[in-house]
Amino acid sequence: MKLSVVLPTHNPHAGRLARTLDSLRRQTMAADQWETILVDNASGTPLELEVWRDSAPTDMRIVREETLGLTAARRCGLLEARGDVIVMVDDDNELSPDYLEQAAALITEHPQLGAAGGKSRPEFETPPADWVSEFHGLLACRDLGDEILIATSLWHDGKKRNEYPAFAPIGAGMVLRRAAVEVWLQQPQSRLTDRRGGELTSGGDNDIILALLSQGWHVGYFPALSLTHLIPTTRVQADYLARLNHGIAKSWIEVLTNYQACPWSPIAPWTLPLRQAKAWLTYRAWAGPAARVRWRGACGHFEGLAAVSHTH
Repeated sequence: MKLSVVLPTHNPHAGRLARTLDSLRRQTMAADQWETILVDNASGTPLELEVWRDSAPTDMRIVREETLGLTAARRCGLLEARGDVIVMVDDDNELSPDYLEQAAALITEHPQLGAAGGKSRPEFETPPADWVSEFHGLLACRDLGDEILIATSLWHDGKKRNEYPAFAPIGAGMVLRRAAVEVWLQQPQSRLTDRRGGELTSGGDNDIILALLSQGWHVGYFPALSLTHLIPTTRVQADYLARLNHGIAKSWIEVLTNYQACPWSPIAPWTLPLRQAKAWLTYRAWAGPAARVRWRGACGHFEGLAAVSHTH
């Protein structure tokens, strides 16, 4: 069984990318059983393999994707990948040494498993304020304990459920069965770009999970998979988290609507300012940074509902 690591990056931070590549180089899986595709997503200075040779795993190649956006970069990497198992890694992830071996074993042991994820623990560049802990989920950080959790379908008693599994894999470290992710690659591309330069849009990993679930593949949380998420100081500031919460909430509505799994009804665009003003009061957005981040999430939620009223 061949395994492929798909690693998209855009204008990477040299130190964090070096740590990501070094964690791949230290994997316990035999070097001839896997490959790494480093996707240069329209970086201002094109990445050169020789620059990263000292920290790169043995079998690594760089491909260039000119369309800016995490979704485009992931699609590029997936199409380049030759493995039966694919592990998606971000350029600020440090995988545990046995991550790839665990990934291959899970796909073998669970024949209906289309996607898997595990623990993503933060390593902060500087200690964040206490209130930031509420928003670890926004930063793709989570530890759901030591119990395996598996979701089998979006369907229940013949009807589509409005439930996205809370433990579904996140993009960081997502393990994919090649046969399952083909479903997502072959369907018409949605307008979701996921992260694109400085834009904090989201939803690309959710889009993949929903595509797999809608076709009957299982997805799950497996604590044997573990990585460290390297988080710079800029990402734990109130302004960044507010923008992030807004982008995630808005994109979430779009991706759920694309799969007829959105539990909220669209709203008339003209009501948007009134709803956001009311939310300002409800969330007491002036009370502190956490309150402001919550309010921006509510604004994104309403903007998403207003947007889908035009397109669906």
